Amino acid sequence: MRGKFRHAIFAVVYSVENKKVEYLILKRKKHWIGWEFPKGGIDLFEARKMAVRREVREETGLKILKIKRFNGGGLYKYKKNLEDRPGVVGQTYHLFAVEVKKGKVSLDKKEHSEFKWVNFKGAEKKLTWEDQKKCLKIVNEWLSKIK
Repeated sequence: MRGKFRHAIFAVVYSVENKKVEYLILKRKKHWIGWEFPKGGIDLFEARKMAVRREVREETGLKILKIKRFNGGGLYKYKKNLEDRPGVVGQTYHLFAVEVKKGKVSLDKKEHSEFKWVNFKGAEKKLTWEDQKKCLKIVNEWLSKIK
């Protein structure tokens, strides 16, 4: 079956305290169960950076300090048809790193059941999908160069 790909963003959300980087991962419960970074579709006529701001705010409620866009991205097919996305077979994504002020995380309870702040190794171990692990490595390498 042919279908279209939804345009989306991946937001590798991190916080730096005392020169220590921690990443925010969310436990997904809508469409599948596992760990991920905030991500989401880009609305019609919405700029990618605005989609990042909206998704991070909707999924975490945290204050954004900085957004960095990377040239990297990719695409993936869904493992199954999603009722709320008829005719859509997968997503393309654009990678962003988002620095936030660590604070109270307000989850979107329709999509996620819990969150964790973890170091690089912890995030790499917990993340469910290889494309997100690849994005984590890209952001982590960038952060280690600018520290």
